[in-house]
Amino acid sequence: MGALVTRTWERQVLWASLALGFVARLFVTFTDDGIFWPDEVYQSFEPAHRLVFGYGSVAWEFIEGARHWTLPGLVALILKVCSVLGLDAPGQYVRAVKLVFAVGSASVGLAVFRLAVVSGAGERLAVAAAAAWSLTAPVLYFAPRAMSENAAAVAAAWGLALVLDLRVSRRALVLGASLLGLAVLFRLQLALFAAGVTVLLLARKDWHRAGLVLGVLCVWAGLFGALDAFAWHDAPGAKWGGWFHSAVVYWRFNVTENRGAQWGTAPFGFYVEVLFKSMPLVFVASALGLLAAARKATGLVLLTVAFFLVHSQVPHKEYRFLVPMLPELFAAAAVGFSALPERFGKWGATGLALGTALSFLTAPSLTWGQLGAYPERKLESAWDDKGSINRLMFKAHGEASLCGLFVQEHPAWHGGFTHLHRRVGLHWNQPPESKLYNFAIVRAGSGVPPVAKDGAYELVKVPGVERCPTLEEQNYSWRLP
Repeated sequence: MGALVTRTWERQVLWASLALGFVARLFVTFTDDGIFWPDEVYQSFEPAHRLVFGYGSVAWEFIEGARHWTLPGLVALILKVCSVLGLDAPGQYVRAVKLVFAVGSASVGLAVFRLAVVSGAGERLAVAAAAAWSLTAPVLYFAPRAMSENAAAVAAAWGLALVLDLRVSRRALVLGASLLGLAVLFRLQLALFAAGVTVLLLARKDWHRAGLVLGVLCVWAGLFGALDAFAWHDAPGAKWGGWFHSAVVYWRFNVTENRGAQWGTAPFGFYVEVLFKSMPLVFVASALGLLAAARKATGLVLLTVAFFLVHSQVPHKEYRFLVPMLPELFAAAAVGFSALPERFGKWGATGLALGTALSFLTAPSLTWGQLGAYPERKLESAWDDKGSINRLMFKAHGEASLCGLFVQEHPAWHGGFTHLHRRVGLHWNQPPESKLYNFAIVRAGSGVPPVAKDGAYELVKVPGVERCPTLEEQNYSWRLP
């Protein structure tokens, strides 16, 4: 009877942490309109908007074919559904996309619990691991963002939870392998997990499961190549009819030519530093638990460590690159503490739980420095950065006389046509005398009576401009500067 009561209590804590994490994600979804990195707009929202509505800024990746279309394709599907339902105002469909990503992120908490249990953790520690994913500050920060790392994290966590479970049916195993294949389509680096889990099954001499997983992954690899062939057969330099073009270009750009370094480089220990700064107790507890799990969950530990070391070796580093690894880290930590003598296991679980609670409570004070971004602004809040501009773009959308918009910020750092949703010129370095725009989003205090204000910015109507040249007349370029 006591065991039953304990199990019920543990499940109640699990569902409570998942529910609280979901509510927190909802809050971020509807209050944070900022940007962490331009990719969350120009690798997802903008190509999707262009596909569905016929216009949008084009980043170099979607000219040369360096990105797979799975992520923007998912976003485009959501935009299209919103449009059919009449939710075609930018403030509506942007929130809808973020909500889908937030729901996906929230579901990963349950995947972490399952992955921890099937890997050998006790339920109590598996609950602590699930809570760590659900409630820690950096995970909450990234959760609603339409980035490949977030989509890949969902698919990979559930995929591993199914593939590493020896009790699942053949159908569930196929589903798990398919999710790992989908994770690779979202983000190429997740091939580390897909290939790693296949090697793990082969090392166990689990020939049947290894063969089935490998076969399913080969099908998904074929789908990867076929979608590239469909999208990029006429891209510059495309070979083999465009098959696997995005992977080839991405590898050449980031590995062979190391051109990703133009956006900054960091030393090998960067990820250790930022993980500690952003969630100190959670990271220390998780790292110790990971070490303790080396014998009981060797495969899961090796997958996690390999992912971490490979990314640590790449010169250009960003916190978001590690998001798909965090579910596995937390699950492995739970296994490790379960493998320790009871007293030490309790200490580990307590440290993880306290660290999670502290991280959740201090989440509103998360800074750029803790996320390892923008060193010149390391003490500034990471929340809602440039959110004022994006909300004013929502406002500009509703101005019937709008024929062009100036934004006092480089286009990479705001929401683009996805947030404006008007087929007019979007400018950033042309003077008012050009008369290319009749509305502007500028820093507060411009001297022109504002139409709307939000934080440090205001939307104003440019005096003396009633008509703008058409996009054709001004030879407007859709390419992102």
